[in-house]
Amino acid sequence: MNTRSKTAGLPPNRSMPASTVIPVVGYPDVRVATEWLHRAFGFTERLRIGDHRVQLDVGDGSIVITRAPGPAAGRCAHSIMVRVADAKAHCEGATKAGARIINEPTDYPYGERQYSAEDFAGHQWTFSQTVSDVDPASWGGTLVAPSKS
Repeated sequence: MNTRSKTAGLPPNRSMPASTVIPVVGYPDVRVATEWLHRAFGFTERLRIGDHRVQLDVGDGSIVITRAPGPAAGRCAHSIMVRVADAKAHCEGATKAGARIINEPTDYPYGERQYSAEDFAGHQWTFSQTVSDVDPASWGGTLVAPSKS
């Protein structure tokens, strides 16, 4: 069991990093980025999701690498994912505060209920609630190394 999630009051899910705040960074080539981040900064691969997404651990934190054109193409190449206890209630509060909802709360096969929003400055955020602990193999992920507790 991952004690960091338990300590934060959030249930564990083998398909999700245990960190509460998870940067999501886009690179044109996910494998090249993963290997480079390992060599240069000591990140370790945690979960591989096809050829378009990888979860990496570093120290007691995590980061998600996703396929995206990157800042060189003039597009936003990052977002922030935050784990919350109740995505629907959180979304309601964000809406009342003026956030632009990009995707309404939706349940996904990897055991998370997520919604995405844009803040007042145009930054993108995804808020994720664990609804069940799901083995990544059940939806096509490859668990490389479980998160460190």
